[in-house]
Amino acid sequence: MVRHRQERRAVPASGQRLPQLGDRRRRARAEGEGGFKAEAGRYHLYVSLACPWAHRALIFRALKGLEAMIDVSVVNWLMLDKGWTFAQGEGVVPDPIGGAQYLHEVYTRADPHYTGRVTVPVLWDKATATIVNNESSEIIRMFNSAFDGIGAKPGDFYPPALRTEIDALNERIYATVNNGVYKAGFATTQAAYEEAVAPLFDTLDWLEERLAARRFLTGDDITEADWRLFTTLIRFDAVYVGHFKCNIRRIADYPRLSAYLRALFQVDGVSGTVDLGHIKRHYYESHRTINPTGIVPVGPDLSKLLGG
Repeated sequence: MVRHRQERRAVPASGQRLPQLGDRRRRARAEGEGGFKAEAGRYHLYVSLACPWAHRALIFRALKGLEAMIDVSVVNWLMLDKGWTFAQGEGVVPDPIGGAQYLHEVYTRADPHYTGRVTVPVLWDKATATIVNNESSEIIRMFNSAFDGIGAKPGDFYPPALRTEIDALNERIYATVNNGVYKAGFATTQAAYEEAVAPLFDTLDWLEERLAARRFLTGDDITEADWRLFTTLIRFDAVYVGHFKCNIRRIADYPRLSAYLRALFQVDGVSGTVDLGHIKRHYYESHRTINPTGIVPVGPDLSKLLGG
């Protein structure tokens, strides 16, 4: 498999600083190259239901029918000074491997000297007691194909014939939409905020027009590019419009993007990966520099948007 560059995520910071993720990037492969063979029951996935990057991994786990092969732990929605925790709460699934109370304990279990960033998702190898990978873009590629020979559901969301187009879509959508909402939300100057918001809505407008000629981003079939966009769109009206001030338009104001979001949400297994309670409580309760009171809004009502 081809290695891909690690994505950067905007975080609470002055101006537009984009720090690097920790380097925990290896691959589980069907043939076992590098020591990480695709085997049922060997791997454990740590996620946050609130995090759009971790959400990608949950979606691919569901789409490929890997729930029985790869078990999962879910952190609490609240992330404060000590990072992600396994504090009791609705939807939290504790760490069954080491009984961690904080996600950083999973990282230091793999490497006692680790001092880098602690992020989700994390793919853990039970056989070697280490982290295989913490980069969502690479984990979803593993889930897409590595387990096909041992009972994963059929389906290739990164088909060779479309890879150039998918990569180009991913690059623009990541820079301006997936990460664009964070750059806008965590901006600490008016200039930085406006510099992020303008390309965000330029891309959303462009996507709306693109969908006039095709059902999904590359045509009639859903690909990786659609799912990478989905995890931002599903959070947009609930969180990013208000909390991150990305309020020029809602997804509900885009007829084609709305129908597109609804179609993806209704794909078998996907709605079960969406937890708007975790999503809203994480952003509004955790980001105290943006929302000092920690009050979580009751709305919006997304039932029409999602077809509920």
